[in-house]
Formats: sequence, structure tokens, C-alpha cells
Amino acid sequence: MGDEQVIKLLEEIRDLQKEFLANQKVTLQNQQASLQNQQLSLQNQQASIARQKAALQRSKVATIVLIVILLFLGVSFFVPIMGWLFSWIVRR
Repeated sequence: MGDEQVIKLLEEIRDLQKEFLANQKVTLQNQQASLQNQQLSLQNQQASIARQKAALQRSKVATIVLIVILLFLGVSFFVPIMGWLFSWIVRR
């Protein structure tokens, strides 16, 4: 193998190593961007979970308030209606 061929092969190896290194840098940048995206996604999911927990808590409170109102209305109207019905039955 002549000196020119050896030099050409060494230059080709050098060029391939430079290309490989450039590709590695791009790969590393992509991995870093991917990691940042995953961290942002995790933060968004945690915020969403917190909002869902708060909404669930509010719905529990609203349900309890609604039940109390319905019980109050039920008792308020049921007792007088039952009294009227009882008196109506007794008169007959």
C-alpha cells in the first residue's frame, strides 16, 4: 500500500470521526431536549393532578351542601303535607 493510499485512508477515518462526533453532539442535544420535555410534561401532570384533587374536594363539599338542602326541604314540606293528609283522613 502506497503512502498516498495510507494518507487517504487516514483522512477518510478522520473525516468519519468528525462526522461521528458531530452526530453524537446532535444526539446529545436531542436527548437533553427530550429530557426537558419530559420534565415539563411531569410538571404539567402534577399540576393537573392538583387541580383534579381540588375539583374533587369542591364537588364533595357541593354534594354535602346539596344533601343538607334537600333534607331540609324534604322535612319542611313533608311534615306539613303529612299533617294535612292525616287530618284529611281523620275527617273522612
